[in-house]
Amino acid sequence: MKRNLILMFFLAIFCQLNAQNIVGEWSGELDIQGTKLPLVFRISKTDKGFTTTIDSPMQGVKDIPTDQTDFSNNQLTIVASKMMMEYKGVLENNAIQGTFTQGGMSLPLNLQAGTGAVKMNRPQQPKAPFDYMIEDVSFVNPKDKNTLAGTFTYPKNKKDFPVVVLITGSGAQNRDSELFGHKAFWVIADDFAKKGIGVLRLDDRGTGSSSKGSMHDTSENFATDISTAVDFLFQKGYKNIGLAGHSEGGMIAPITALMNQKVKFLISMAGPGIPIDELMVLQTQAVLKSQGATEEEVQRTSENNRKLYSFVKNYKGANLENDTKQFLIKEFTNANPDKKIDSEIEEQINSQVFQITYPWFVYFLKYNPDTNWSKIKIPVLAINGDKDIQVLAKENLDGIKKSLDKAQNKKVTLKTFENLNHLLQTCKVCSVEEYAELEETISPNVLQTISDWILSLK
Repeated sequence: MKRNLILMFFLAIFCQLNAQNIVGEWSGELDIQGTKLPLVFRISKTDKGFTTTIDSPMQGVKDIPTDQTDFSNNQLTIVASKMMMEYKGVLENNAIQGTFTQGGMSLPLNLQAGTGAVKMNRPQQPKAPFDYMIEDVSFVNPKDKNTLAGTFTYPKNKKDFPVVVLITGSGAQNRDSELFGHKAFWVIADDFAKKGIGVLRLDDRGTGSSSKGSMHDTSENFATDISTAVDFLFQKGYKNIGLAGHSEGGMIAPITALMNQKVKFLISMAGPGIPIDELMVLQTQAVLKSQGATEEEVQRTSENNRKLYSFVKNYKGANLENDTKQFLIKEFTNANPDKKIDSEIEEQINSQVFQITYPWFVYFLKYNPDTNWSKIKIPVLAINGDKDIQVLAKENLDGIKKSLDKAQNKKVTLKTFENLNHLLQTCKVCSVEEYAELEETISPNVLQTISDWILSLK
C-alpha cells in the first residue's frame, strides 16, 4: 500500500560545464499535498564527468546512485526514464529554481547549497544502552539465490522464547521499515526483546545489505525470503516461530505459513482480507474523500479504476503492456472526444501503463487473500485501526474472519483500535499526509496487545 506514498528516486547525473558551481550538496523540499519531502543531492567530480547520490531523509533512504544529467549555461536537467521522472532547474546566485515532474505530476523543487538537515522528533526510537542481545545476520534464499541481511534481537539469559519474523509492506524497505523518519520495526523489536520475545527483521531485496532482486519479483517471491528466514531461525534451534506482517506483509504472512509448516502463529497488522482490486477501489475512495474530493470525482475515479483493474485481471493476450496502453487511449478518447492525445497526455498514459503492468502489481492486483487465509489452522491475531484509509478495517477484518471460518480455525483474535491510521499511529486528522507529522511511531496499545497475545500462546 505504501507504493503510492513513497517516491523512488533513481535519478541520473552527468555534468559537463560549470563544475565549480554544481559540485557539492544541494537540498530542497517537495510539497506533496501538504507533506514536505526533503531531498539532498550530492554531486561529485569523477574522471568521466560527474556523479550524484540522493538522500531522502524522511524515508530513511541514503546514497541512491544516479547516472545521467545535463548541465550547461546554468541550465540543469535530470532525467530518470524508468521512473518517468524529470527535474529541470536554473542555477542562479548559488540556488537552483526548478520543477520536479513524475508521471504527469509537476511540483516546484528549489535547491539550496548545503544539506538542509531535517529535524524530526521520534520519541519512541530506541536508545542505547540495550538490555538484550543484538546480532546482525545474513543468509541466502536457496530458491531465488538472493542474499538477505537483517538484525536479530533477543532477550538475555532466557531460553525457549518465541521469535517473530517481521514482514514489511509494499515497496522496498529497510529492516526498520523506515518511513518519514519513523522506524516502526526497530520500535517493535526493542519493545518485544525487553518483554522476552525475539525479533528478526530484514532488509528487503535491493535495500540495505540485502542483494538486489529481479524486476519480475512478486509477493510470492518475497514469501520465499520470509520462509528462508524461518528456516534460518529453526536451524539455530528456535521452534516457536511466528510471522507478523504489516500491510502487504499481512498478505505475505499466510502465503509463507502455507509454504513452511515451521510457522506456528500469524499476526496481520492492517493486512488485506478482501480481493486486492476491491481493496484498492475502497482505498482510493477513502483517500480522495480525505483530500476533499467531490462525490462526483470519487465515483468517476472509482469507475475508471474498476474498468482498468478488470482489464488487467482478466487479460488473456500476449502483450499486456501494449494492449493496456491501447485500452487507456480508447478510454481517454471516449471520455474526451474533442481532445487530442498530445505528448503530455501520452506521457501520463505511458506512466500508468508502466505502473499497472509491472509484474509485482499484476500479481498484487489479481490476488485474493481468501486463497490462503481459508487454509490457515494456526493461531492468528489480526488488527487494524478504525481510521485506516488504505486498508479499511471493517471490510478487511471481516474478510479475514470469513476466510478463517472456512478453515474452521478457532484460534483467532480480531481487534480494531480506535483513532489509529494505517501505520497504527494515534492520528488526529487521520489522512495519509499526516503520517510524517505525527511524532508517535506506533501505538503503545498495539505493542502491548501483540506482545501479550504472543506470550499467551501455549
